[in-house]
Amino acid sequence: MTLRAIDATERSARLAVRHRLASGSRAADPVDAAASMVCLHGTDPASVYLSAWARVDDFGVPDLDAALYEDRTLVRHLSMRRTLFVFPREVLPYAQAGASIRVAAAQRRAVAKDVERAGIHVDGTRWLAEAGERVLEALADGREATSTELKTQIPMLDASIRYGEGRAWGGKVAFAPRVLTVLSASGRVLRASNRAGWRTARPTWTTTESWLGAPIDRVSESDGTRRLVALWLRTFGPGTEADVKWWLGTTVRAVRTAFAELGVVEVDLGGQIGYLLPDDADAVGAVEPWGALLPALDPTTMGWFDRDWYLGEYRPQLFDSTGNAGPTAWWDGRIVGTWWQDDAGEVILHLLEDVGSEGAAFLRGEAERLGAWLGGEKVLPRFPTPLSKQLKGSAGA
Repeated sequence: MTLRAIDATERSARLAVRHRLASGSRAADPVDAAASMVCLHGTDPASVYLSAWARVDDFGVPDLDAALYEDRTLVRHLSMRRTLFVFPREVLPYAQAGASIRVAAAQRRAVAKDVERAGIHVDGTRWLAEAGERVLEALADGREATSTELKTQIPMLDASIRYGEGRAWGGKVAFAPRVLTVLSASGRVLRASNRAGWRTARPTWTTTESWLGAPIDRVSESDGTRRLVALWLRTFGPGTEADVKWWLGTTVRAVRTAFAELGVVEVDLGGQIGYLLPDDADAVGAVEPWGALLPALDPTTMGWFDRDWYLGEYRPQLFDSTGNAGPTAWWDGRIVGTWWQDDAGEVILHLLEDVGSEGAAFLRGEAERLGAWLGGEKVLPRFPTPLSKQLKGSAGA
């Protein structure tokens, strides 16, 4: 049987509407924006806000702060690929079961091994379990505390291991944050209030029960995986098996099992087999040309493993060596450039190709709009594009 072919134009049309980037498809609020993307990347604190700005009209920082810290309808949580995300609360149980538990298991083994290597305890597993219990006791009754405060209160957390002896990148790695990583991925603690502004992360920690009012609902690993795969396909599909495996940070076997349970439909992605949910296989019409300025690690930029259809030849300029995307400029379904701020806080647009007068004018307007929204506040992405570092370095030479 001949598979239906889906080209880059149709994939871009799906992206434009479902990622809330096209005119007329904007999200109602930050929770709606996060749900539309399954979740927002939370590694870079400012990116969460800029990802919401790109999708929500009239967005303001207090809108996201309210969802994170007051209503708690959005929750920061360590999940797929040992990455921090901001999840809608209703997705959290599936993320915990389908991804976070694997992260917790891997981190538990790694920390226990390093505890023994550092000579802290002959039984690293036992030490980690005791450290975790001490943290939970310290956070009882709804208390919030930073990692530094917990380390001061719990002397056994004030331990570290040396890496890279004699090398430029060598140094001490503290165990306190790693204990919190294990507890977080295990669903026992969460990042609570932030003691810094929206552009900086200085989180406090508290127990999951005190922050949410109850533990994370229990879901089986298979149910969690299947739900996450279905959400990914609805948002990012069509995509390849490799796309889903990478995004979820799981095995090919787990992806294939979820595909079978979901009854996915195969399509032709220019010689690669792609997949869609069975109720989402109909052709999608074209959309009007659209543009966007997205921050570093935006979920649209990071949504696929195979990125050539929207990234083209620009990977070396816009992604670092470990695969982290910097800020990007999009026009009509493709990445066409980047942006950054100068010393005065002005948003600088840099296009890598000719996008025509309409595209250039639109993106210049977005740069002005973003600059006005930032109001001179500078955002320093953790993962600037290699191109921006190169050009700013040349300008300062």
